[in-house]
Amino acid sequence: MSSGLRARVLVADDEPLARRRLRALLAGVTWIEAVSEAASGDEAIRRLDSEQPDLLFLDIRMPGATGLEVLERSRHRPHVVFTTAYDRHAVAAFELQALDYLLKPFGEERFSRALERARRALAAQAEHATAPRRAHPDLAERARAAEADAPLERIFVRRGNRIYTVPVADVERFEATGDYVRAFTADEDHLLSVRLGDLEDRLDPGTFLRVHRSHIVNLDQVVEFRPHPGSRYVVRLRGGAEVVASRRRSRDIRRSAR
Repeated sequence: MSSGLRARVLVADDEPLARRRLRALLAGVTWIEAVSEAASGDEAIRRLDSEQPDLLFLDIRMPGATGLEVLERSRHRPHVVFTTAYDRHAVAAFELQALDYLLKPFGEERFSRALERARRALAAQAEHATAPRRAHPDLAERARAAEADAPLERIFVRRGNRIYTVPVADVERFEATGDYVRAFTADEDHLLSVRLGDLEDRLDPGTFLRVHRSHIVNLDQVVEFRPHPGSRYVVRLRGGAEVVASRRRSRDIRRSAR
């Protein structure tokens, strides 16, 4: 870590206990120089634009304005970690390029991983001497799309301190890895800050099939379903990868092929 890294943090949550706990977790972090609070969405917008913090811990359900509306309406665009009790917003947070998504109640270890991701992003930003991030012109449109239930058309991936879009149609398969998902295209793979079950809810069910509790495949990228011992199927993908389907999913595949 760069010894010169200093960051200002805004904690936006309408629950006093939640704000107090986040303050306690942040208290011993040497690279954080100031922490302020907002108890409503409207207050969060005002503080974002006036204080311009580097990092925002943002609840989604707040009076005045939701977390997504805060990002839609504020001019300043800090790095964001969502903290909420509502897991249905996980993919929305992901679509809005949040650094991480903490589902309440979260433990210190999970919080530490999110904070480390934030530290790396801020250090990379400082190293490249980038200007403070501002809201992208399409942020309002993406915030509205994130609230909708339409299938995902693209995912956002990080390379260093830059963010790129990848069409979902180019993804051969998604694989769960802890609290994250790894998306595999023909040429590379990307780690996404979202859980597989939440991602599945936003994928087109006519194109993507969950063949195992840890794997979702793109049916347009499947070459064959090959019988496997134990009444299972092996799913072979266009790029050469193979995934063994679970027994239950294999039965579903068998029935759909009749």
